[in-house]
Amino acid sequence: MPVAKSHQIHKLSFAGLLITLGIIYGDIGTSPLYVMKAIIGQSVITEELVLGGLSCVFWTLTLQTTFKYVFITLRADNKGEGGIFSLFALIRRRNPKLIWAAIIGGGMLLADGMITPPISVSSAIEGLQIFKPELNTVPIVIAIISALFLFQKFGAKAVGNFFGPIMFIWFAMLAVLGFNEVVQNPFILEAINPYYAYNLLCHHPGGFWLLGAVFLCTTGAEALYSDLGHCGRANIRISWIFVKSALIINYMGQGAWILKHNGQVLDGLNPFYQIMPPWFLIYGIGIATLAAIIASQAMISGSYTLISEAIRLNLWPKVKINYPTLTKGQLYIPSINWVLFMGCIGVILYFRHSEEMEAAYGLAISLTMLMTTVLLTYYLKSIKKLNRVLVYTFFFVFLFIEGAFLIANLEKFSKGGYVTLVIGGALMTVMYVWYQARKIKNRLTEFVRLEEYFPLIKELSRDTSVNKYATHVVYLTSADSIKDIESKVIYSIFQKQPKRADIYWLLHIDVVDEPYAMEYKVNTILPDDLIRVDFKLGFRVEPRVNLFFRKVVEDMVQNKEVDFTSRYTSLSKRNLIGDFKFVVLEKHLSHDNDLPWKEQFIMDIYFILRKMSLSETSAFGLDTSTVTVEKVPLVISPVEGVTLKRIH
Repeated sequence: MPVAKSHQIHKLSFAGLLITLGIIYGDIGTSPLYVMKAIIGQSVITEELVLGGLSCVFWTLTLQTTFKYVFITLRADNKGEGGIFSLFALIRRRNPKLIWAAIIGGGMLLADGMITPPISVSSAIEGLQIFKPELNTVPIVIAIISALFLFQKFGAKAVGNFFGPIMFIWFAMLAVLGFNEVVQNPFILEAINPYYAYNLLCHHPGGFWLLGAVFLCTTGAEALYSDLGHCGRANIRISWIFVKSALIINYMGQGAWILKHNGQVLDGLNPFYQIMPPWFLIYGIGIATLAAIIASQAMISGSYTLISEAIRLNLWPKVKINYPTLTKGQLYIPSINWVLFMGCIGVILYFRHSEEMEAAYGLAISLTMLMTTVLLTYYLKSIKKLNRVLVYTFFFVFLFIEGAFLIANLEKFSKGGYVTLVIGGALMTVMYVWYQARKIKNRLTEFVRLEEYFPLIKELSRDTSVNKYATHVVYLTSADSIKDIESKVIYSIFQKQPKRADIYWLLHIDVVDEPYAMEYKVNTILPDDLIRVDFKLGFRVEPRVNLFFRKVVEDMVQNKEVDFTSRYTSLSKRNLIGDFKFVVLEKHLSHDNDLPWKEQFIMDIYFILRKMSLSETSAFGLDTSTVTVEKVPLVISPVEGVTLKRIH
């Protein structure tokens, strides 16, 4: 996305508000399709149940969504970007131990992404059963979900222009349908009184466990924060006034219709469709289906962004990332696309109906919200330096609220909640293994002082008895200091196969907390012999080293900082530029290790994941024609105490 256009979208404007409706509110906006139906369930309809359920919904949207997310959490932006990984990136330098909160929150948010499309689309399509009760909606839902995932590789830009207007129509429809019922029974507005929520939770039999159903009205709040970077804080806050109003009016309207059937049982009826005039029903189902598809698209796109951030933060194996359009932040990850697709199809086939999916929905995201609260509390206390009394008040209030939601959602565990926990647990395991394996590998990395090898580098560069390996030899280094270098790089240059070159280059990539930072610094360590380039790249920037390094070379040639002319006598006469060769050191686990069983288990899984992930060459965007890969044994804990007896 061009900078000017991005700036316009982030500024408060009518276009920005419309785009925000299409991107941000898909998940939370489609919750009226199933929330009231889930709250009432198979219970006998009573005034206490209806008013109490509506009161819980109203105050959940007010406290959880409006106060915590829209008012407070949106302030915790990372250069305009949001989401649990962006929040962790803000505080990781101060407290890296909070990585556990980011791993739990990220894993559970991804698991939630596998159930949002099935429940949203199923709830919309099941409206067709009003016309034909025996209709099997599963094939229709699978067809829609399949088409949605197949379309991902082309990017969502083409249809994205229609998302805003469609969601505006959706929310306007919610408000009109709800208002039509409310004016017939204004008494329903009494539900705004928090007493009804208290009465339901504390005195109604099984009332507390209804929080699991109530929680469904706010599950999209975390996605709202994750998409902050697409639209900007001002547009989200202003548009939320319209969105929340439409949601509340619709919930009240559904409640008014339910109260008309006091003493009865819903018996499978969905109050969302029952408040529609018969002549409008087919149009309403169509609009609901479009809104559900948009909600699904938002969740899928959010999952891609989440994984790309996890890769940059070294929490996920490097996988192929495509950029189908020029729109900033829009990407496509084939492997994640098909994992999500298979997960969604599995959820549809396992649960088959939306009311069954409701049992599994919410448990995972309640854990994510708790983790966001933990990270946000540390951010407010340590980064924003807010009054500790206010910070801890915020923490304990939302620990209580979200803890109550989590406990209530645990009732869903045996009813299907275990599905999302198993999926989330698997995703968390991948993140944990990848993170811990990196820490274990870092124990091996031995650095030496680079200056000790200056004379040898100069001599080798000019030693004509050694065949020239390339005019320019380039190594990637993880050494933070320009004074250090990995011993393996020194071994590769001088011993593995002596690599004579005119100039040796060391490239260091530092993933910084600013999302889209793209900066570099050049240090000429030995003029005409050794140069180091440090890249500072944001955690949302793809590390296309080949492209970036070429840009550095062009700038240095233009500034006449270095002579790139080939030093071969025959070629230098014609001012021809020399060749570049990248040397990538690829580690493998040596058999000469004696690791504790836990670390051995982690490393075994790590190397299985490595085989399924991108190679270092592809991950850093290097041109394979200019790359040499050298295998380096990874000896973390050498086997000790080996005794061999010599015999004659």
